[in-house]
Amino acid sequence: MGEDTGKPLLIAHAKPMAFGAHEDGLCDILIDKEGRIAAIGRDLVIDGEVERIDAKGAFLSPGWIDLHVHVWYGGTDISLKPSECGAERGVTTLVDAGSAGEANFHGFRDYIIQPAKERIKAFLNLGSIGLVACNRVPELRDIKDIDLDRILECYAENSAHIVGLKVRASHVITGSWGVTPVKLGKKIARILKLPMMVHVGEPPALYDEVLEILGPGDIVTHCFNGKAGSSILEDEDLFRLAERCAGEGIRLDIGHGGASFSFKVAEAAIKRGLLPYSISTDLHGHSLNFPVWDLATTMSKLLSVGMPFDKVVEAVTHAPAAVIGLGMENRLTIGARADFTLFDLVDADLEATDSNGDVSRLTKLFEPRYAVIGREAIAASRYVPKARKLVRHSHGYSWR
Repeated sequence: MGEDTGKPLLIAHAKPMAFGAHEDGLCDILIDKEGRIAAIGRDLVIDGEVERIDAKGAFLSPGWIDLHVHVWYGGTDISLKPSECGAERGVTTLVDAGSAGEANFHGFRDYIIQPAKERIKAFLNLGSIGLVACNRVPELRDIKDIDLDRILECYAENSAHIVGLKVRASHVITGSWGVTPVKLGKKIARILKLPMMVHVGEPPALYDEVLEILGPGDIVTHCFNGKAGSSILEDEDLFRLAERCAGEGIRLDIGHGGASFSFKVAEAAIKRGLLPYSISTDLHGHSLNFPVWDLATTMSKLLSVGMPFDKVVEAVTHAPAAVIGLGMENRLTIGARADFTLFDLVDADLEATDSNGDVSRLTKLFEPRYAVIGREAIAASRYVPKARKLVRHSHGYSWR
């Protein structure tokens, strides 16, 4: 499927989860021509022609949300097309994490957000230029890279699309400027009454400093990175601080990426009871083929290090929905617009790699089957990595 025939859509023999209702076995869902749920029940008898999907007992959850991707394709040198990480991978909502700044957000809106079949929201980069030439031309070198008035104006014109601010707090971007951009970003976020997402990486700024600035509703992405000086596994005081902040409402987001997820750190944190709030990929052109692949594989990685199945699903549905202000109540009721992911959890024997090169064998895999957006069911699957080659850049090497 994937072509819109104009007919109602019947999903038969699905197993709902993460809805809070209708979770007592298999059921059928009829979606009308307007993309809204018309009937829910067992063995529905339908008059007239419908497009039919036999779920064969697959799980049906609210549509998966990837809280950290880069999809300003053509506007930055690292971004993917939404189709590479969206509905065809089971993801119905993509949240771009700072690819665009105030100077170029209008292009991102017109050429990517509005035409996409997926719902696309965005964190606006604190730096005016965003990630036009990611890391080659850092967006936060000094105060001249931030324009408060234009940020406020950009949000006023695009509040339907912008869900927060994004700051990359790492010496690769800010140099000796340290934690100051985080402080400035937090001030602007307060003015706009928006959450702020902060990338933690190579210090300065220190992960500890970032946590002390943030408040409830803000997001730390790359929370389980394995970088020296920024790993909660190597610093017990930092671990306790992260636990306290998570308990107070600061949201820990995976943000796997090419350099920001460690199996060892994740496994140790989860074993001690510190689970991530949300699971995201940080997918971009340098992480798609290695080591991330897609959201389903990232979910499988968290499952492999001890995160419970239901918590993994929650971390790509209810949790990121809360961040972007997407209502999740009554998602499986008559009249609600259809926004689902149909998936299986299958036995496997797959070798997967984290951002440090450490390997874990995945014995269970999330396998997306369909992304359902309105009355359209888009066939979905996990990404199969292409052959990789090592490419030299002015700032080093990366796998492409």
